[in-house]
Amino acid sequence: MKIVIINYGAGNIQSIMFAIERLGFKAVLSNNPNEIKSADKVIFPGVGEASSAMFKLRESGLDSLIPQLKQPVLGICLGMQLMCNSSEEGNTKGLGIFDIDVVKFSNSVKVPQMGWNQIYDLKSDLFKGISENEFMYLVHSFYAPNCDEAIATTNYDLEYASALQKDNFYGTQFHPEKSGDIGEKILGNFLKLNPKD
Repeated sequence: MKIVIINYGAGNIQSIMFAIERLGFKAVLSNNPNEIKSADKVIFPGVGEASSAMFKLRESGLDSLIPQLKQPVLGICLGMQLMCNSSEEGNTKGLGIFDIDVVKFSNSVKVPQMGWNQIYDLKSDLFKGISENEFMYLVHSFYAPNCDEAIATTNYDLEYASALQKDNFYGTQFHPEKSGDIGEKILGNFLKLNPKD
């Protein structure tokens, strides 16, 4: 199985690579459109600030490639947020895969949300064998509001979508690669998905 992690200069890529190796697979780092298109699974990581990450995607032409991909694609953290219509962070236009706008947490809570929080209302094969209310590791100041595309919910100040799915596109606000055995199981579930799931 060919697993490609999109390398556009905005990702905590090492921990994802190690998590995939622990599952018995090898991942390739690439920003080459042909290599990304030919992958069985694509992981779209993201750490940092939305507008500069989006600038890097546009610079490399990956902003038009990613929405056209047909295989299962997993956006992690900022990767998921960039797959939405827009983000309040840096007033950034996103890839428009998920029909939702990313907004900032209110000042009534500590921002960023950093640490472990629960996921529930789990839908989709991404969470096969995962119990409700498992704890995942999160670090973020912006969130996707709850919507029809939500496949997991988390409460921090309010309920928001901590995972999204539309067709072959999946996104997790939490970091599965930093969320212990359960996070690794979610990554494993992603690697088992069929394109038609």
